[in-house]
Amino acid sequence: MKKELNRLQAVLQKNGVDTTRLPVHVAIIMDGNGRWAERRGLPRAYGHRKGVERLCDITRMSSDIGIKVLTLYAFSTENWKRPFEEIDCLMDLLVEFLRKKTEELHENGVIIRTLGNCSQLPGRAQDELELSIDKTRQNTGMILNLALNYGGRSEIVASVKKICSGVMEGSIRLEDIDEMKFSDHLYTGGLPDPDVVIRTGGEYRLSNFLLYQAAYSEMIFAKPLWPDFDENEYAKALKEFQNRKRKYGAI
Repeated sequence: MKKELNRLQAVLQKNGVDTTRLPVHVAIIMDGNGRWAERRGLPRAYGHRKGVERLCDITRMSSDIGIKVLTLYAFSTENWKRPFEEIDCLMDLLVEFLRKKTEELHENGVIIRTLGNCSQLPGRAQDELELSIDKTRQNTGMILNLALNYGGRSEIVASVKKICSGVMEGSIRLEDIDEMKFSDHLYTGGLPDPDVVIRTGGEYRLSNFLLYQAAYSEMIFAKPLWPDFDENEYAKALKEFQNRKRKYGAI
């Protein structure tokens, strides 16, 4: 463990990252698995498998260097438009990831959570998620949010419905509704907003990800496709974040 931490510290140091100024909450749009495979003449499924390997690397690094919250955009509400075979592959990879990595994550104190309407996922994925969430619930380390069947717009609508229901039932007073109250009813309720949103793959859009929470997040658009976004590239993104001056509307 100490040897691995020293190695990661060396990676950060090489890229000029100040370990005393790391972001608290990192959110990542993991884009480019399919294109990575297609450029190599391989099936898209192979790209997704390589993407899961990269997910494991970045999750491990985030936990080891002290990131408090890591949110990964794993499957969007729009991804249901993809071919059935690809969706089935993605769900199989999710189950495989949870079965193989939950114990390791648990040993490292990671807390697994989900963002999104997971009730619409296949039963095998729901069952495995429930097991992983239950196993890691009492941990005190990094929170790993897996955004599954997630959409920023649908999250906002769901929050509005919860608040309206509370008003109708009398548990929420209309005059008490403010930004904090609204935020508490989002999937991320109780968590800090992301300090930085990283998107890999060279695209420049949020793709319906954390639309409310990312209001003042720093945006970093990295060129490498997700399977190529290694520890070095992650360190570069963290350095770029530290180079930003966050003014929140002030001078």
